[in-house]
Amino acid sequence: MSLRKVSKNRGSFLNDEAMIKLYYLALSNIAKKWSMQLRDWKPALNRFTIQFNERMPPIINHRLHKI
Repeated sequence: MSLRKVSKNRGSFLNDEAMIKLYYLALSNIAKKWSMQLRDWKPALNRFTIQFNERMPPIINHRLHKI
């Protein structure tokens, strides 16, 4: 299932938060089916850690400091 299909089936949203929650749930379901390695994930993860350090789980921060 794709994000486009999720939003198309839903139609309209009460507010932005409802749409974000629906996309989050859809992405978590889609991610379970991913089997391909992510390209260039390390630079992206480093950038996310710099920008959103307080939101990153502690295990990811710990792993980045080991690298």
